[in-house]
Amino acid sequence: MQNVAHLLRARRFLPLFATQFLGAFNDSLFKQAVVLFVTYQLYSNAAKEFQFSAIAQGLFILPFFLLSALSGQLADDHDKARLIRIIKFAEILIMIMGGAGLLLESIPLMLAAVFAMGVHSTFFGPIKYAILPQHLGKDEVLGGTGLVEAGTYIAILLGTILAGVLASQPQFAAAAVVLFALFGFLAGRQVPPAPPAAERLPITWHIVHASIELVGGTMRIRRLFLAILAISFFWTIGAVLIIIFPPLVKNVLGADEQVASMFIAIFSVGIAIGSVAINRMLKSQVSARYAPPSVIAMGVFVLLLHFVSLTWGEHGEELTTLGNFLFNPMAWPMILCLLGVAITGGMFVVPLYAFLTTTVPKTETARTVAANNIVNSGAMVIGALLAFALSSLGIGPVGQLLLVAAMCIVSAWLGWKLHLACDEGRCRTD
Repeated sequence: MQNVAHLLRARRFLPLFATQFLGAFNDSLFKQAVVLFVTYQLYSNAAKEFQFSAIAQGLFILPFFLLSALSGQLADDHDKARLIRIIKFAEILIMIMGGAGLLLESIPLMLAAVFAMGVHSTFFGPIKYAILPQHLGKDEVLGGTGLVEAGTYIAILLGTILAGVLASQPQFAAAAVVLFALFGFLAGRQVPPAPPAAERLPITWHIVHASIELVGGTMRIRRLFLAILAISFFWTIGAVLIIIFPPLVKNVLGADEQVASMFIAIFSVGIAIGSVAINRMLKSQVSARYAPPSVIAMGVFVLLLHFVSLTWGEHGEELTTLGNFLFNPMAWPMILCLLGVAITGGMFVVPLYAFLTTTVPKTETARTVAANNIVNSGAMVIGALLAFALSSLGIGPVGQLLLVAAMCIVSAWLGWKLHLACDEGRCRTD
């Protein structure tokens, strides 16, 4: 990545990058192993499989909605490196519980661990973005954000691949998630100190009041309002796609869990590519000028994915393996469409995160990210509930791709408004 490869050798960045990478890897490994294990080993009903995928996604997202205000306050008012060590130790305990759920084939225990990992990610999320302006130069923040995003999706890719391999062997999946949680804790211990940038402010422990106050204060600033709404639509799109993939692969394409893992892996690779590409195109400048065409292209690729799925032929009762799937002549158009969706999505969202961390005072960065997480998670929960409801009405994953394409249009409009408001030197910081 242009001008920022040196960060991967710097202690002010590398330990944080490694901690985030391992956390994203373990998140992906555990959640995907749970969904694939339940979908392919425990359930044999298409509607229940789709609904379990939606429930798992919703439970993971819910803590962001409930606890992001508190997590943002803590991140701004405490040493972020110390908080990282506490959070990563908690991950070890959560993964012990999740591993037990896999071994005992206990759906409640697995879902409890998914929810707990959502709590873990809620408290880590504001830190990983707020610490970047504290440890990096202003001209490094966009590149550092892009590296974190690219690394995150490469980690998701690798975790997804491993989940596909281990989904039918829960004992190995359980051991792996605990082991990688331990690695994440060790990496987190190397993050340099990141003390609060100002005197500590009083912590508001009333989470509902704190959330309303934080979101209200942040969304009054027009550039943040537009950036947060655009990011929220993107993650709602991502949430619906992640829910769609396992039942789409099993019940529409008639393929096994390794193909389902490949779909999420391709999505992760594409976003990583888009994260790197947009930094090169913008030459480290924080700008939304490529956001509207990127998300319009994303919508076009989603429509193409819909039409390819419609033309997919009938399949037998026995699920197709990954090797046989790749020999299907329609597989490659589907893979290219999916890759196009992900690349353009990565190009759309990375500069928007840079807006959140570079156009506010450093004393308010974590709170701004937390406000973004609250709105994002609320939108994603709505997306998961909508996917659940449409499934209950008999609208399957192929039909729901049209919903995703429609959301891309709204995202393009928001990206255009942000570009007009904030690019070419017109962005106000008040």
